Amino acid sequence: MKRVYLGEFEELVLLIVAMLGDDAYGVKITHDIIQQTNRSVRLNQVHASLNRLEDKGMIISKVGDPTAERGGRRKRIFTITVFGQQTLKEMKEVRAHLWSLLPSALKIVAG
Repeated sequence: MKRVYLGEFEELVLLIVAMLGDDAYGVKITHDIIQQTNRSVRLNQVHASLNRLEDKGMIISKVGDPTAERGGRRKRIFTITVFGQQTLKEMKEVRAHLWSLLPSALKIVAG
């Protein structure tokens, strides 16, 4: 399988989807990105990233059951795929390797 690259925001979204498990839907993902990163994010940005991740085969989605708190509307639930998990693992390894190559003075400042 050819290598697929992620942008920084896509990586954040994929990490949050993995973290949330069965509770990964647009509004919740958006809320958690804001909460975990203290970053301003809009729902449409998250949905665009979710669509790209699904096109790349890193997540899949299904429509959940209607809920009373949503006025009977359904949520689109996202799940990370094995390919998505492998991509995150590879990205973590690459980042750890690059951090290990920093000169000592930069490691103190950055860490």
